[in-house]
Amino acid sequence: MAELFVIGIGLFLFVLLGTIYVATQRYKLAPSDQILVVYGNVKDKQSAECIHGGGKIVWPLIQHYAYLSLRPMTLNIPLKHALSKQNIRINVPSSFTIGISTEPSIMQNAATRLLGLPQNDIEKLAEDIIFGQLRLTVASLTIEQVNQDRDSFLRIVFTNVDTELHKLGLYLINVNVVDITDERQYIESIGTKAAETAVNEALVETAIARSTGELGRAKADREREVGVAQNSAESEKGQKEAEVNRRIFVMQQEAMGKQGENVAAAEIADFEADLLVKQADARKRAEVAQRIAQKEIESAQYELEGERLRALEVVREEVSKKTVEIAAEAEAERQRRIAQGQADATLARYQAEAEGTRAVLEAKAAGYSQLVASAGGDAKAAATLLMVEKMEELVARQTEAISNLKIDKITVWDSGSGSEGGSTSNFISSLMQSLPPVHDVAKMAGVELPEYLGKVKED
Repeated sequence: MAELFVIGIGLFLFVLLGTIYVATQRYKLAPSDQILVVYGNVKDKQSAECIHGGGKIVWPLIQHYAYLSLRPMTLNIPLKHALSKQNIRINVPSSFTIGISTEPSIMQNAATRLLGLPQNDIEKLAEDIIFGQLRLTVASLTIEQVNQDRDSFLRIVFTNVDTELHKLGLYLINVNVVDITDERQYIESIGTKAAETAVNEALVETAIARSTGELGRAKADREREVGVAQNSAESEKGQKEAEVNRRIFVMQQEAMGKQGENVAAAEIADFEADLLVKQADARKRAEVAQRIAQKEIESAQYELEGERLRALEVVREEVSKKTVEIAAEAEAERQRRIAQGQADATLARYQAEAEGTRAVLEAKAAGYSQLVASAGGDAKAAATLLMVEKMEELVARQTEAISNLKIDKITVWDSGSGSEGGSTSNFISSLMQSLPPVHDVAKMAGVELPEYLGKVKED
């Protein structure tokens, strides 16, 4: 029970330390010039979560993170030989400034399509889109519309390019057209024609003024020559003719200009209608493709989530299995160490006893060898000496045997035989004789005592 408590405390400390580590080491901030992209197991079943400003805890094993830079990118687009609506090829050199958008939906596109790509690859994708949209825009306009109304042209380019860049997660910051030229000098001819038209109109007005002056002078001459009445009539007639001619010329010019405007307006209306149809068809195809892609993404995310859950279940089972195995191995190791300790203690005790016994025996053997050597090599004499050494102890043991007898009272029945010493003295003598004599004890040990210790009298 105590071991389970210790294991539980250890697991609790492991979880606590892991939580502290995640809180301090896995909390990632999003700088102002970057987007933090967290991918893996994120909320709302999305492929990634984009954060601009703030931060988020990135959980290990199930999540990872990366950054997308928000720094602007400038692209020089040297568009050449683009075909206009009039089938005249023109050059439109321009520069575009783009960047990754922070709009939530566009940011999500950037995380899906641009994460992990080097900046050169991102710029190459953007250049391809800008080239295509710029060509389409030029093809939908006449050279006059491109050259004369620059603001409208730039607005159309901005709208078309920005819409396509959103699909990658980018947006258009600025566009600048440097100059517009063509191979056949059509634009230059338009300028020359406009200049000549202005000059011609000025010349016509000058001619009319000069003609008016001359008619006036002619009127004066006629008045002087023919008379006041005739000169006046001629003068009025000339003035009327001049006025009629001038009005006819002006009306012809206005009619020609109006006709050109009507033709241009009709062509523009036809192009805009075709453009709307094409845009609607493109949006329809884009929506269908987006729905198909979204369906595939959701299917892949569902499969990925299933794989993740199965992996988590396997990890839990492995952790549980390892915990049981570790506990069993720890218990087995503890029991083994206890048994090993007991065995080592028993072996040490027996070894110590054996060593002690061997030391005693070796000491006795050495002592016996020295005793036999001191007795001149006579083992019997050596045994006699040992017996003599123990004699005091034997006598003491005999005395101790008598002293341990508890005799409260001795009653001696005298038979009146009148023997020597009386019954009481005979009793004591018999009692002493009942103890084993020293010589008898020596004989039982196989030793014959020396004569100076006395001899046993034979009966």
